[in-house]
Amino acid sequence: MHACPAGAGVGENEVKTYKSGKQRRAEIKAARLSKQHRASHRVDGFRVRPEGTEPVNPARLRPNNSYGVPDFVWRGYYKDMAFRCVDCGVEQVWTAQRQRWWYEVAQGDVYSTARRCAPCRLKERQRKEDARRAWREGLERKAARQLRPGWAGMAPKNLDR
Repeated sequence: MHACPAGAGVGENEVKTYKSGKQRRAEIKAARLSKQHRASHRVDGFRVRPEGTEPVNPARLRPNNSYGVPDFVWRGYYKDMAFRCVDCGVEQVWTAQRQRWWYEVAQGDVYSTARRCAPCRLKERQRKEDARRAWREGLERKAARQLRPGWAGMAPKNLDR
């Protein structure tokens, strides 16, 4: 592509680019397909949602400080998404209803997606709970040792300074 010099039939701040006939035909074809696609998803001027989808309510989404818009907001509905569990590797489907609950009710991040199947989520939740319990018990044991009289290892610091 070559740029046209300013003032050659183009506005002051605009730069006209030359395109080959092949590029122009590709743009025209893409525009026609897009128009056909939009027309096929409308009935009497109203957008039609495909079966098995849930509508998006952008007002109920958590604010995210992003200039971009997630695909489901642009589309106007949630659709079932396939994913593979990161722990067990099983193929699962994140349903449109679960997505709607996650984004609109639980206020999940709009750029997050499902990563684990339900059994693996429960296992991960239990693993985290066990780790927290072990950490708390360790802190309690440490505090008990520090309070033991005559123990020189980890005596409390002198706070009278």
